[in-house]
Amino acid sequence: MNTVQQDTISTQTRKGACLAFFTAYDDLDTARMIGLAAPDATVHFRPLGDAGKGSFWEFGKGVWDLLIDCFPDLSNSVDSLSAEGDTVTANVTIEGTQAKEFMGLPSKGLRFNSDHIFVFRFNEADQIQELTIDWDHASFVRQLSEPVTQ
Repeated sequence: MNTVQQDTISTQTRKGACLAFFTAYDDLDTARMIGLAAPDATVHFRPLGDAGKGSFWEFGKGVWDLLIDCFPDLSNSVDSLSAEGDTVTANVTIEGTQAKEFMGLPSKGLRFNSDHIFVFRFNEADQIQELTIDWDHASFVRQLSEPVTQ
């Protein structure tokens, strides 16, 4: 198989892995989410700074489990996927209604809707090796703190 065909297959496989990640996330299934990553994969929730960095399998799973527990109707919609080399960037809308305290934010039963950027880097086995997630954290906090008035 020539290199162009191999690159095309890897790109399709990697995009498919990203879609599988978001399908598992939408199904609230963290075991399936982390199963797509290499055992030594890392995750960085950028707005949280250095406190938002850790192991994909342990730290990432813990954050996603907490999100799912606190936002039981959590859902996502993939707006776009783009690939370049070993990297896939996903623009995703995530939303949910807060049912429990989340990272110091008391629950007021409010809903958030937030655009996120997920940047996946894959290893040669087409497993997620690194994931960086970014969002407007101030808007997220504001949506959960202040009821919308019309």
